[in-house]
Amino acid sequence: MRAMRATWDIFCNVVDNYGDIGIAWRLARGLATEQGLAVRLWVDDLHAFHRIWPAIAVDADRQTCEGVAVCAWRMPFAAVRPAQVVIEAFGCALPESYLTAMSVQAPPPVWINLEYLSAEPWVAEHHGLPSPHPRLPLTKYFFFPGYTSGTGGLLAEADLVERRTAFICAGAAAFWRQLGLDAPPPEELRVSLFAYENPALPALLDAWAADTHPVTCLVPEGRVIPQLTTWLSVSGLRAGDEHRRGALRLRILPFLDQDTYDRLLWACGLNFVRGEDSCVRAQWAARPLVWQAYPQAGAAHWAKLDALLARYTAGLDAAATRAVVALWQRWNGQPDTPDMAQCWAAWRTQQNPIEHHARAWPERLAPAGRLTDTLVDFVENKLK
Repeated sequence: MRAMRATWDIFCNVVDNYGDIGIAWRLARGLATEQGLAVRLWVDDLHAFHRIWPAIAVDADRQTCEGVAVCAWRMPFAAVRPAQVVIEAFGCALPESYLTAMSVQAPPPVWINLEYLSAEPWVAEHHGLPSPHPRLPLTKYFFFPGYTSGTGGLLAEADLVERRTAFICAGAAAFWRQLGLDAPPPEELRVSLFAYENPALPALLDAWAADTHPVTCLVPEGRVIPQLTTWLSVSGLRAGDEHRRGALRLRILPFLDQDTYDRLLWACGLNFVRGEDSCVRAQWAARPLVWQAYPQAGAAHWAKLDALLARYTAGLDAAATRAVVALWQRWNGQPDTPDMAQCWAAWRTQQNPIEHHARAWPERLAPAGRLTDTLVDFVENKLK
């Protein structure tokens, strides 16, 4: 049986705000619209899904959107026939009744655990490895997105580069008007800020306020709003609010759906991003970025950060590499790094080579392949 004729179920348990559903939705859309597959996406939090994709109805048990059958994952889980390919996003535990139904299906489904993205070297060694279920006659395969040809590649639509190019050439001015802003003058740096709570934020804002050129920071509504209210000494912030301090203009944006957020990344000169989905989208945006890794116990996320830094800065000259590394590490709380004022000053000094490097970076991602393509190829081999 060819994967193109198989049915697919994707299960997503929304844990960390919008990253998990963001990735699962991009994957489901790609499989349905580009690969022509019959895809069901099971989601346990339709309210979070609605925030990133407003067409989703939060109270529907089943709905069709962008060619994907979106199903509410409720407990007790309804009796359904499992698909021929089952994707468990990020280790979410499948419903026990569904697992039992998988175990009696002949042949059993191709069962894949879609893992989190990492640039660490061990990823390629573990990509595609099988894991037999301890009780049931089922085998799960670990599928790792990654940056090399020995991994599952990265999420990207087939026409992503063309859409980004068309936007930069003809759509940016209309986008700024849509947000109620003028296009940035040449001397202004426009920055998007999407972050977890971060002790380094006040010092970064201070550095921007003290900059010798204008900085406009655009902040979609989210987790850093309380920190911004404290730094500004105001009682609250909401979408549309704007404050100025020194060279810094701070503008609060409404929460953005997935496609609008992509355009924000394309339009800004620098993007502060967090987690996995926005990090990958910022890399495809061909703009300089600063990544905040999801904080983990024992600072385990620093290894992920340093692995991506090593890959991302390969080929960048020494001074620009030092500026990028220092700013990323300071932003992620690593010790023994210069203070934020020094980090920002160094980044500003190296801004031109950093921008040139970012523009070329998407071409260096291409050899790893697109996640939807590598996933379909993997499944086809298992269904033969």
